[in-house]
Amino acid sequence: MNVVASSPRAVFLFDVDNTLLDNDRVIQDLRQQLTEEIGTKRTDEYFEMFEALRRELGYADYLGALQRYRLAYPREPNLLTVSACLLNYPFADRLYPGALGTLAHAAKFGQTVILSDGDVVFQPHKVERSGLFALVQGRVLIYIHKEQELADVEQRFPADHYVLVDDKLRILSAVKQVWGARVTTVFVRQGHYAVDASVGSYAPADISIAKIGEFGSYGLEELLGRAKPGA
Repeated sequence: MNVVASSPRAVFLFDVDNTLLDNDRVIQDLRQQLTEEIGTKRTDEYFEMFEALRRELGYADYLGALQRYRLAYPREPNLLTVSACLLNYPFADRLYPGALGTLAHAAKFGQTVILSDGDVVFQPHKVERSGLFALVQGRVLIYIHKEQELADVEQRFPADHYVLVDDKLRILSAVKQVWGARVTTVFVRQGHYAVDASVGSYAPADISIAKIGEFGSYGLEELLGRAKPGA
């Protein structure tokens, strides 16, 4: 992991799932694959295990849920096909239109960093297979709860100002409470979290965009100038 020697003016922190990459489509494809291999009833059971594990851990763990399913059905032969599907999935094909251009645009103004939640195996694999790891030159941080790890983010990538781009208003709001006017929060209204009923319970982000490709219309001075203090 590279740590810069001096603070740049800005560091851009990008979430992955439903921000740069259409993770809802990935889950859709996984459900279809599971249905073909193990049927609708057992596919529903897998996703029940998946959601239970998400509540328990605080992040999505596809492989962990598959392990739980295996414990319930140890003689299910088609699980090997499903695991191969997950590991070989073409994540690069699921990057949103404009995602690559957004990273290139941000790189003109400061360091770009992937800041994600997730498990310690599949999430890094997804970042690498999607091509995002190479695009940000290995500057990837994956935590259990990233909003609780801001001190570590600052230590690894110090900056005068941060721009956080995420599809979860809950995360943006939590980070704003800590960093205040030092961060510009950008809410990307993509994916199921962006339209969840809970969105109305959080303060608006500094900037709201309908899709990641719209980020390229903002210059550095406007991004920094839009930052509001935390409540």
